[in-house]
Amino acid sequence: MKVFVTLGPDQHQAAADAAAAEAAGFDGVSTGEHLFFHGATPNAFVSLAAAAGATSRVRLLSSLTVLPLYPAALVAKLAVSLDQVSGGRFDFGIGVGGEFPGEFIAAGVPVEERGPRGDEALDVLTRLFAGENTDYRGRYTHIPNLRIIPPPIQPGGPPLWVGGRRAAAMRRAGQFASVWFPYMYTPEQLADSLTVVRAHAERYGRDPSSITAAIHSWGGVDDNPVRSRNEVADAVGEIYRQDFSRLVDRYLLHGTPERVRARIAEYRDAGADALVFCPVGSGTRRTTIVESFAREVLDGAANRT
Repeated sequence: MKVFVTLGPDQHQAAADAAAAEAAGFDGVSTGEHLFFHGATPNAFVSLAAAAGATSRVRLLSSLTVLPLYPAALVAKLAVSLDQVSGGRFDFGIGVGGEFPGEFIAAGVPVEERGPRGDEALDVLTRLFAGENTDYRGRYTHIPNLRIIPPPIQPGGPPLWVGGRRAAAMRRAGQFASVWFPYMYTPEQLADSLTVVRAHAERYGRDPSSITAAIHSWGGVDDNPVRSRNEVADAVGEIYRQDFSRLVDRYLLHGTPERVRARIAEYRDAGADALVFCPVGSGTRRTTIVESFAREVLDGAANRT
């Protein structure tokens, strides 16, 4: 099981955070993004470019890029450029967003079009990532027989991680993804949804076994389990502007290292080949959580031999 850690919200620390994660033994680093949100939000392409320059081994994951906010050809160029900058270490995580409608208004994109725009963009990405001339006329995108030069380093382009929670996201993952990447899921939900995703893949003429699963989870680790539970519930509740006191045990990682390892093992047994750990906290508290996770959880979570 590969383990990624999410970079902190302070973009000026992206390079240092990534270098520390690589030294600590994580397999990858990730960052989410929004154009606007309730709090500090990075841009994944910029933060991961900084991370690429400070590292040599770890994978670099956008988790998630809000795909409909970008013109399809532009986001393809950004993804290919990051693949080049990183030496072929970029994993392209995408979602269609919608939980913060204001950013769609600001981008001039009707929020109700996010699904079809995301579908069309994924179609465009797969064509442009192939490195060949693309002649495409869709509902939102027109490419007049052009190709991206230079092409991506990774054959076929950066692997696509499709995130979400609902039926449309599962269908999208089955059609386009290398990795199904839900969040706020239990291990049971992950196992059930992966079966659905692979069934969609088969209907689209793809090899179902080629699609793996990853889980995104906010969390913390602390020798004091009550303190950890409260800290994680409060932090994620502030991010999403809702009460997580009844959801924390269902969806979030928290507690002692032993408890966190056991919960991660449940996700691994449910089919997750990767975990993206998003630590709560900021400043020195966040650093302490990341260091504790790396020291006391990481090897057990990865089940490394």
